Amino acid sequence: MAAKAAGDGVFNMKLTQALQSGHYVDREVVQRILKFLDFGVFFVAAAFILLKSALPPVAENAAVTAGFLAAEIGLLCVFVLRTIGFYGVGALTGGLLAALRAAVVTFLAGAILFAITNLAVFPLDGHWIPSWALFTATYVLITRQTLSLWASPIARTGGFRKRVAIVGGGKAAEDALKALENSNGLDIDIAGLFDDRDDARSPASIMKHHKIGKIGELADYARQQRIDLIIVAIPLSAEARLLHILKRLWELPVDIRISGQASALKLGPRAYTYLGRLPLLAVFDRPLNGWSMFLKSTVDRVIAALAIILLSPVMIAVALAVRVESAGPIIFRQRRYGFNNELIEVYKFRSMFTNLTDANAAKLVSKGDPRVTKVGRIIRRTSLDELPQLFNVLTGQLSLVGPRPHATQAKAAEALYEQVVDGYFARHKVKPGITGWAQVNGWRGETDTREKIEQRVKHDLEYIDQWSLGLDLLILAKTPFALLKSENAY
Repeated sequence: MAAKAAGDGVFNMKLTQALQSGHYVDREVVQRILKFLDFGVFFVAAAFILLKSALPPVAENAAVTAGFLAAEIGLLCVFVLRTIGFYGVGALTGGLLAALRAAVVTFLAGAILFAITNLAVFPLDGHWIPSWALFTATYVLITRQTLSLWASPIARTGGFRKRVAIVGGGKAAEDALKALENSNGLDIDIAGLFDDRDDARSPASIMKHHKIGKIGELADYARQQRIDLIIVAIPLSAEARLLHILKRLWELPVDIRISGQASALKLGPRAYTYLGRLPLLAVFDRPLNGWSMFLKSTVDRVIAALAIILLSPVMIAVALAVRVESAGPIIFRQRRYGFNNELIEVYKFRSMFTNLTDANAAKLVSKGDPRVTKVGRIIRRTSLDELPQLFNVLTGQLSLVGPRPHATQAKAAEALYEQVVDGYFARHKVKPGITGWAQVNGWRGETDTREKIEQRVKHDLEYIDQWSLGLDLLILAKTPFALLKSENAY
């Protein structure tokens, strides 16, 4: 009992630290945005300087030539900055000295192509030299100094470091940790170890890393503190235990790998990916990560903002109709499961009488349900009641496309959804959406039977496995036609 209490105390302490730490910032997204910004600005500046510095007579196709050369200058500058490492976290947090170095490198890289242009393409006057120097000094110094002010505190709190959890203990975990510790330049943060065993096979700490919970507690820990990678350090020979662990972890929206150090079976080099010196076998991948997550979120917010503007007359009309027919709030708020099984508050136009609303959806709405108002029947059938969820998209709680969020007490065949469908929570590996793959394939509306919820989850998991921006756009295009088939919408 004392050992368990001590373990719980360590776990709770770690959760408190997690809540106090900053959010994870994906360095790949920051670097890509900066590269796109740099190229665009370098291109525009170089084209302007080339056209202003061109000596007469100016050729008819000078603008096209200048555009082509400006694109080369922009690409060369970005390539050189990337090659030397000026998009790394260390350079972005390096302050004035790093900014000065980046400015000098940018000037020299562009000056080479300006000089070649002057000699081999069309003559330039001498103004290009001070113009390019002034531009690079101003732009690079301002952007890098601004980034440094933003990124430095994030870097100090480990916000750019990949967070890794180790599942397992004993020699297998020790071998994996030694390989990671002996890897030079590996920028990760090992959160700790999770294992169900408490005997000598799995000590309370390995080197400087402590066991902070059991495997069943890892899901709650991952919701409090960002975990990017789970490494399962279990010998492949322990097949039953390994399968049991993976079945408990696969619903989490993280990358899951098996440590190659823990296996006596040595596979070919192509079978492994490497984290430093540690060979890893891929098991599960996070569906959306880094740039793909950023791209989807950006598209969501842009389209949602435009949709709110365009549909505002419709939303105002629905709001008035709801208010005129029955007393009570226009907006109905309901707690539902969101990304990583976290609870979010979803907005809808109220479609029931105020005194009959069911915040937990303990009883599903059925055809002819007396709780639903006349206006409610219309807006539920046409899904107009879902329009306020566009504001959930703006706040980042929902996506436009994804598995529909379900209420906490929603049931099928008198049982909670997670009791009906094995692996139900795997649909929460991505943000829920206003519309989804299941909805455009005919599985919208009431989920009162086992088959209906099984089909929804099946289509949700298909969407997660096959995600692409093109698939999102296809689902959005199909959604209006799916709404015309309203026989299941009550």
